[in-house]
Amino acid sequence: MKKSHDQLDDFPKEEVRSAIQAGIVQAEGQMNNKIIKTRRYKMNSGKRKFLYAVSSVAAVFGILIGSSYYSPTLASSLSQIPIIGSVFGNSNLIGLQKAQKQGLTSAIGETQTIDGISVTLDEILYDQNNITVGYIIESEKELDKFYFGAGADFTINGEMPYGGSSGGYGEDIQSPTTRTAIQEITVSEDMPNAFELGLILQGSNDQTWYFTTPIKQITGISKVPIQHTANIDGIHLTVTELTLSETGASISYESSEKGTDFQQSRGNYIEFQMVDQDGNEIFSHSGGITGKKLKGKLLYKSNKQFDPIDSNVTELTITPYLALPTGGGGVEYGENGETKELEFKRDSLQPVEFESFKVIIPQ
Repeated sequence: MKKSHDQLDDFPKEEVRSAIQAGIVQAEGQMNNKIIKTRRYKMNSGKRKFLYAVSSVAAVFGILIGSSYYSPTLASSLSQIPIIGSVFGNSNLIGLQKAQKQGLTSAIGETQTIDGISVTLDEILYDQNNITVGYIIESEKELDKFYFGAGADFTINGEMPYGGSSGGYGEDIQSPTTRTAIQEITVSEDMPNAFELGLILQGSNDQTWYFTTPIKQITGISKVPIQHTANIDGIHLTVTELTLSETGASISYESSEKGTDFQQSRGNYIEFQMVDQDGNEIFSHSGGITGKKLKGKLLYKSNKQFDPIDSNVTELTITPYLALPTGGGGVEYGENGETKELEFKRDSLQPVEFESFKVIIPQ
């Protein structure tokens, strides 16, 4: 099995950069749009905000802080999905497959057509603090690869989430005019068990598809308190809890370090390897991160998502590590909409080693 902390040999740097540039164009044209400005580029850092792309596994797992990002991981999970059928049921993600088979997803099936482009909201899963959305997109004409940027912005009961959010979006091109997509949304604040979800999907030609639907969190979610702390080389890490359900597991953590430069920060590159008592690794597949500056420190929060664990698992060994990038770049936004290219500073990011810790799973 490929380790979750292995480097990706064929990370699509140019595709990610193209996606970011597409987002820049869209953002510049809509700088007064509160939903886009608040959701995709929320940094809680005052007047300046930035997007950051890197050429390692860290980008796949959510290094675009407080932002949605185009995810090669989600795109690859859709590679074998037929045009007809459940987007979740035919994906390569075990948790989504189980959720669809066990009737834990909400089947929507609503279609909206604008300018010859039909977007179908296929189904939704709400587990832990993670919302997963499946789309089917059909067009009369061939669309650009990144026509929908990094996916939809969203609201909770008509309002933006206060605590910030992050997530990933991936598509598979079924034909020149048909594609499927999966979007993952992670919200850092406590969310209600049931609410009205709004989704605002924008095309590169300024079209807007707006969906609203009630959703409810699945039952059978259990939480295992952890409160593991580590202080290594200026990085303070607190792992707060492990959350388990039929559809997956997640590790919640907070980290902080002194400084005000996100480019030179390492706290946003924390990932986890999780192995059961028999040495079987639980595969990690997503987990966005939100970050902010506060009193000379950089503070981060995240929920890292994993495949479901088997019922016979009694103990987990969890190892934090830094998935440091090997290259990349960034774009900084000024308060008046001006942009500035940011150079990647690899030498400032030095690796550290965290100690493993064990978590007993209640039976």
